[in-house]
Amino acid sequence: MRVAAIIPAYDAGRTLRPVVEETLVLFQDLGTVYVVDDGSTDGTGAAARAAGATVIAHETNRGKGRALRTGLARAAADGHVAAVTLDADGQHPPHEAARLARLQVPSGNLVLGIRDLKGAGAPRANRISNAISNGFLSMFSRKLLKDTQCGLRRYPLPHTLEIGGRDDGYAFEAEIILLAIAAGIRVLEEPIEVVYPEDRTTHFDSVRDPMRVIRRVVTTLVSTRGITRPAV
Repeated sequence: MRVAAIIPAYDAGRTLRPVVEETLVLFQDLGTVYVVDDGSTDGTGAAARAAGATVIAHETNRGKGRALRTGLARAAADGHVAAVTLDADGQHPPHEAARLARLQVPSGNLVLGIRDLKGAGAPRANRISNAISNGFLSMFSRKLLKDTQCGLRRYPLPHTLEIGGRDDGYAFEAEIILLAIAAGIRVLEEPIEVVYPEDRTTHFDSVRDPMRVIRRVVTTLVSTRGITRPAV
């Protein structure tokens, strides 16, 4: 089974190279390692190419959701049946991405990484925003969801592309969970290790982006007329 690694990256030139290099080693018998350079201006694309990744470039910054969709579409077109996504800042250890890729579950399942945010030393604002997002999505999906904002996941291809997902920002990751449940795709959760370096740079706004998640949840519920199938 071919499983790709997809790393969406925006102005991540300082942290990206070691992430790519380790991921390439771990995925050499799994599939292609893609970096989606989302309109970076700091040489992110050049750093990714120098490290050996297959680079897909957006001319302008389109947002994490759009970068993920671009990477997922390319991975599917290249013959992969699943794709693991991980961040470019080093938060997600590549060995955990490889572990999700090798997880012995049906290829049609969506596998969500579950972080121990407090234990990993995540900022308090991030823990609060994640708890809010978890509460809303759990309530509307009728399924207890422990971590709806983690970017380390294994997406089933082409199922993810078939169910859609329109948000161009961080809310895509919440939206796709609801769409997957509505489509009858089994959603699994797997505990993962994460790292929060003191000098970590993030483009996630702990106030603005959770509000966008809530708006996207409401829009998705309207478009699907609620979660029409039992959560699994």
